[in-house]
Amino acid sequence: MESGDGFESLQSAINRLTLNDASVSVQRESSVALGMGFRCGFLGLLHMEVFKQRLFTEFGNGAIVTNPTVPYKVTLKSGAEKVVSNPTDFPPHADVLMQMEPMVNAIIMVPLSHVGDVMKLCKERRGTQTKQTLLDPSHVMLEYYIPLAEVVTDFCDDLKSKTSGFASLDYEDAGYREAPLCLLEIMLNGKEVDSLSSVVHRESADAIGRSVCSRLKEVMGRQQFDVAIQASANGKVIARETLKCYRKNVLVKSGKTVGGGDVTRKQKLLQKQKEGKKMMKRVGE
Repeated sequence: MESGDGFESLQSAINRLTLNDASVSVQRESSVALGMGFRCGFLGLLHMEVFKQRLFTEFGNGAIVTNPTVPYKVTLKSGAEKVVSNPTDFPPHADVLMQMEPMVNAIIMVPLSHVGDVMKLCKERRGTQTKQTLLDPSHVMLEYYIPLAEVVTDFCDDLKSKTSGFASLDYEDAGYREAPLCLLEIMLNGKEVDSLSSVVHRESADAIGRSVCSRLKEVMGRQQFDVAIQASANGKVIARETLKCYRKNVLVKSGKTVGGGDVTRKQKLLQKQKEGKKMMKRVGE
């Protein structure tokens, strides 16, 4: 929810909506950044959008939605196994022996003219083709072994976009497969924001980290001091953006530029401003 005071109201609204929508699974969740909330399971992004809109129009609850996640299986060096559904519960990289991600068998019906675009999309999403069947002179059935994490986000939207809406998708659970995963953490001035953390494939961590940092720089409001936006994977910073602070031109007073005399006069004013910004940053922390 957008306000922490509305948790009970949100809980009541979700309970009433799920009475006639048994396909939604709900579990209470707590976040350091967002406070109390719920982890919900939907049939897809469209189902989620409809549910969110009903919360707002029927009950007046504006909910904040985070990225969808899937359960991962992690084997620790101690021999213990655990299922991780929340990225904040992902164990440190040094303690992990093996990581496994859920997979699905995806069946895609597509017109013959769009087969190339669909194959390219599935390859980008780390899919492995298992079967190709010609249904008739104009339609093909493709079967792919693909990570569930790549399907639950915007895979269906991209599939419809590339095929002008003529493709159809169905998938079923295919167990788990070992994969090189890593925890991607987003930090603001060195402090981790748990609601922005995610588990990603190691090869795509750099690109996702740069994209998230760049996006945050665009949407975040400027402060009185510089804000460092960093993405970290396995304890190593892989991307960084700096949100510049508001800065008054201290060399201008009463509409006139400070000038003349020794150049150190300007340097002292700028240094004094710099020290003031550092002090505000410490107070803000």
